[in-house]
Amino acid sequence: MRGMVAKVRRASKLDKVRWLCIGSTNVILLLPLFGYAELFIRWQAGILPWPLGVGAVLLLLVFNVLSTRPFTIAVRGGKRPTAILAVTGAIVVLLSVFPLIWIIPAWLALMAAFVRKRTVIALSVASIVVINVYIALVEGPVLPLLLMQTVFTVICVGAVWANLRLWQLAKEAHEGQEALSRLAVSEERLRFARDLNDLLGQSLTDVAARAAHAEQTLRSDPGAAAAEMFEVRDLARQSLREVRTVVQNYRAVDLDEVLASVRAVLEAADVRCTVRAETDSLTPEARTLLATVVREGATNVLKHSRAERCTITIEDGVLEMTNDGVNGPVGEHAPNGLAGLADRVRAAGGTLKAEPAPEGRYLLRAGVPA
Repeated sequence: MRGMVAKVRRASKLDKVRWLCIGSTNVILLLPLFGYAELFIRWQAGILPWPLGVGAVLLLLVFNVLSTRPFTIAVRGGKRPTAILAVTGAIVVLLSVFPLIWIIPAWLALMAAFVRKRTVIALSVASIVVINVYIALVEGPVLPLLLMQTVFTVICVGAVWANLRLWQLAKEAHEGQEALSRLAVSEERLRFARDLNDLLGQSLTDVAARAAHAEQTLRSDPGAAAAEMFEVRDLARQSLREVRTVVQNYRAVDLDEVLASVRAVLEAADVRCTVRAETDSLTPEARTLLATVVREGATNVLKHSRAERCTITIEDGVLEMTNDGVNGPVGEHAPNGLAGLADRVRAAGGTLKAEPAPEGRYLLRAGVPA
């Protein structure tokens, strides 16, 4: 049970929408369960011999089991399950002699996920007409039965169409978000490439021109050529410093944005997150380093714990990130990804530790030079 709860909590929003669509549709497609009650009533009234009743129950059970598959296949983009639709259709024909009106709307709903709408509408109208004419000939006109079958058909078929449309919209929204993320990354890479091109283009042009000039004056004036090459060396070193500055700024991470993003992600995963951070006095290097620690810590909360609460505090260059999701031995909770991050923090003159704390909490603590 805990594993299932953890799986649901770690699932993406798209997965949850898929489960919702499939689950709600399957609930509606359980409408033929009323057929068991109808068969029992007919058997008690002596209308239905028990051998036929047992056979009808078995057929209805097979239909119930198979009816949960087609919509799942449709949502996952699979091919039309012709065999399942054919078998369930044959069961509908066999059980229609009783008649069981509950099963027909469910079968039409199975078809609705794989055939054109006008075909489903035509089949729905035809089934309503045929069943009601048959009952009228056998038992006499029954208006409530006509209304009941019509309503159930509209509900079942409409639910399948609505949930399919909802799933398509959810997928399109998810794909749109991924496209925006890829576009943002591409734009950032293009910006970085433009910065490097602007920076290195002029610098390398100057280096090439001075080196060519030194080559021309080498035979006539070796001293001037040597001086020119020293200037080339200084220019190359200056260009290297400028490139490193650009790369460092490119790799810098905004701590405030990371804190806001992490809080939103945790709360979306039903983890209540409290943030108290004093970041104004931190250097750019310290902000980038703490932002990296916060992101790693949030990832570990989602992947390696069953936390319900998470608290993030930053004060005087010290980050403390606690959660209440410790379960099992320490080794099961402690993530391996923090090892490399700890080396990086120590290289910058800071400290990092991650360990269980009292009352079932887990503490991630990082200190950097403020």
